Amino acid sequence: MDDKATVTDDVDRRRVAVLGPGGIGGLVGGLLARAGHDVVLLAGERTVGELRAGGLHVSSALHGEVRVHVDADTELRTPVDTCFVTVKQTALGEALDRVPPAGVEGLVVPLLNGVEHLDLLRRRFGPAVTAAGVVRAESTRVAPGRIVHGSRFVEIDLASGTADRTRLDDTARMLEAAGIAATVRDDETSLLWSKLAVLAPFALLTTHLDVPIGEVREAHRDALVQLVSEAAAVSVASGGPDTSSSALRFYDTFPATARSSMQRDAAAGRPLEIDAIGGAVLRAADRHGVDVPATRRLVAALS
Repeated sequence: MDDKATVTDDVDRRRVAVLGPGGIGGLVGGLLARAGHDVVLLAGERTVGELRAGGLHVSSALHGEVRVHVDADTELRTPVDTCFVTVKQTALGEALDRVPPAGVEGLVVPLLNGVEHLDLLRRRFGPAVTAAGVVRAESTRVAPGRIVHGSRFVEIDLASGTADRTRLDDTARMLEAAGIAATVRDDETSLLWSKLAVLAPFALLTTHLDVPIGEVREAHRDALVQLVSEAAAVSVASGGPDTSSSALRFYDTFPATARSSMQRDAAAGRPLEIDAIGGAVLRAADRHGVDVPATRRLVAALS
C-alpha cells in the first residue's frame, strides 16, 4: 500500500525522473513519490523488474517507513519537468543514454561527486536547464528498490550560473514540501568546491588506509591535515571557499565508525570514483599551479 500524500497547494504536481535509484536516488524518488509527484526511476533491466514487481521501500531514520509504487523504465519515454541524476560518476556516460537530450523541460539536477560533470550535462541538455546540486545524507541501497536512510537529515543545495533562478526556486519548493531541506545558493563554483574539498581528503585517506574516520582522526591526523590543506588551497585557487578549518571540524563530528562511500565501494569490489574526486583536485591544482604532493601520492596509489 502506498504512503502517497496529496501535493500541497503551493507546489504543482510534477513529472520527475531519477536517473540511478541507488541510495540517494531512491531516497529522493521515494520522498517525491510519497508527496504525490509522478516519479519514474531509470535503471537497468534487473532493477526495473524489481521495482515494477515490489515497488520502492525506503527505511528512513528521519521519515520512517516509506513504501510507494513508482514507474520504472530503462529509458525516459515521456518528457519530465525535473531529472535528478544520481548515478556514480563512473557510470555517468552510459547512464545518460537513458535520457534523451530533449527529455527534460525544467531542470536537470546532478547530485554527483566532483566538479567537472556540469560541462557534460550542459552540452547534452543545454545550459538553460542544467543546475549544480549537492546532497548531504547517509543513504544506502541494500537491494534493488530497498533503501536505508541512516541519517536524520537529507539536504540538497542548488545553484546555477546558466539556468533561470525561478527554476531553481521551484525545484527547491518541491523538495521542501516532500521533506527534503533545500537551499538555493548564488555561486555554483563555491557550492561544488565546498563539498569536493571536504570529501576528497576523507574519501582518499579512509579508502587508502581502509579504516574508519575515528582511527584516521586519532592515528593519522597529520596526513589528514595535510590533505585538507592541499584541497582547501585548490578550492580557493578555483574560486571556492577556504575549507581548511571547517573540514576538520566537520570530520570531528562524524561517528568514529563512519566510512566513506568510496571505501565501501572498494570493499564491495565496485569501481571507484578516483578520477571524479581525486583526479578533479589534481587537474585543478595543475591549472592553478598549486602543489598537492600528498593528494597526488594517494590518487596514484588508489589508481
